[in-house]
Amino acid sequence: MGIDFHSKNNGSTYTTRSADESWIKAINKLVPIETISKALDIGCGGGIYCKALSDMGIDSVTGVDFSQAMLTGAKENCKNYKNITFQYGTAFDSGLNRNSFHLLLERALIHHIEDLQGCFNEAYRLLQDGGYFIVQDRTPEDCLLAGNESHLRGFFFELFPRLAEKETKRRHNSQSVREKLKEVGFRDIEEIQLWETRKVYATKEQLLNDLRERTGRSILHELDDLELNLLINHIDASIAIDVDIVERDRWTIWRAVK
Repeated sequence: MGIDFHSKNNGSTYTTRSADESWIKAINKLVPIETISKALDIGCGGGIYCKALSDMGIDSVTGVDFSQAMLTGAKENCKNYKNITFQYGTAFDSGLNRNSFHLLLERALIHHIEDLQGCFNEAYRLLQDGGYFIVQDRTPEDCLLAGNESHLRGFFFELFPRLAEKETKRRHNSQSVREKLKEVGFRDIEEIQLWETRKVYATKEQLLNDLRERTGRSILHELDDLELNLLINHIDASIAIDVDIVERDRWTIWRAVK
């Protein structure tokens, strides 16, 4: 199965939350945001992180995505942000001018891409000299951490091993990402791990409803409805608390400089 990013039915699935303070703090440590005036988010989805970059004080933010349905959702999500614009494009051909941006973000993108070099070549082309490139994704090691009351994704893979196999196959290891960044010409590469708060649920029922809708979780589109119900019941039984559930995911972030 898998999610259809081009379906209008999924256009708002990545618009339903805000970037957490844990992410904002991590980016501020990696990048001197006060020096950034133009930022680009490739694979912007519903515009969640475009809004975050704007809220951090960046004057101009551009979001690029290969799905018109996602862009429609992003425009609605960011309609009150006059400094955010969107356009259709891909990680290999953004349609934007070279040497145009001080910061480029690619969050949760590269696991959809086999040709890292082509993707990173386009990023290098778009950045000004001295510009910052932030790549955020999960490595195979990030994916296979055990499930608990905060790390819910771990339960997905414990219950359905085929999801773990699919997930690890599509993820790039940290060494290959660093090597491709160097080959393209990036320098000052730094790597960190981040436990990013994904969402805080006031009640367990809010969490379970989020899972039922597969909201913002492409991996759950690999399950049919019966399997999804099994997973929801498993998570319901595995989590003892009923209120103030803080969901966190572990990510790897690579910072590089052109």
